[in-house]
Amino acid sequence: MKKPTTGTKTPAATLRWSGWTDRGKVRKNNEDSFLGLRFDAREAHRLGKAGEASTAEYNFTFAVCDGMGGALAGEYASQIAVEKITLLLPRAFQPAVGGTQEGFEYPLQELYREVHRALAYLGACYDECAGMQTTMSLCWFTAGRMYFGHVGDSRIYHLPRGQTEIKQLTADDTHVGWLLRQGKISEREARTHPRRNVLQKALGGENQFVDPQTGSVACERGDTFLICSDGLTEGLYDHYLVDILRAAAADEKINPAELLVNESLKNDGRDNTTAMIIQVA
Repeated sequence: MKKPTTGTKTPAATLRWSGWTDRGKVRKNNEDSFLGLRFDAREAHRLGKAGEASTAEYNFTFAVCDGMGGALAGEYASQIAVEKITLLLPRAFQPAVGGTQEGFEYPLQELYREVHRALAYLGACYDECAGMQTTMSLCWFTAGRMYFGHVGDSRIYHLPRGQTEIKQLTADDTHVGWLLRQGKISEREARTHPRRNVLQKALGGENQFVDPQTGSVACERGDTFLICSDGLTEGLYDHYLVDILRAAAADEKINPAELLVNESLKNDGRDNTTAMIIQVA
């Protein structure tokens, strides 16, 4: 993988993360997968559901994948995606540097292409994997900056320190998402639209090309990032996300991801529901 260019060294930050997933009230199995990964240029370590660590020596990646397909194909698809992240992203390890690093999109685009090719190949070779697809929303943390990649309708949110409005960094790859971004429908109308879950883009399946959304934002102390499957936002409006994240940040005994998932399930619960929260402590 081509690596980003480097700059001056940036002081390390401490990341605090938590992840949680639930199959919901209707589905028989959970096709969501989430990942926490600590890595350098030599090795990668899968992280537990919750923890805390410094960016001084390592990069960190957190991701949520929402699989789809017949039988267990969707479950396999999301699991294959997180395994590919574990294998491929350490090649793009970056030491602690500052400023905007140019070229970060190349390793992310290659990662998405590799996941897409693997799913398409398996879907074509095995009947039980036919049509397997997954969304994939990923945050890659180095010291001072977060890079992200996205395909599908899972989401990445950013809640900056001291602000009361949460920003959705990713764009849903659905027609309903486009209508919402154009101001043609409201958030409430988008939630009840009959085609709200119809994807225009995903990894695998019969999609021929992969063009992930990529971007980056500065990572500052007090910032919070949320990665989630669409099951979570089916049950929670954006302003509720802020309320719950602020409450969780004020009490270290609370697992914020578990709290978010449980609150969403109370209001909806028709789909698998997953949240991955990363706080810059």
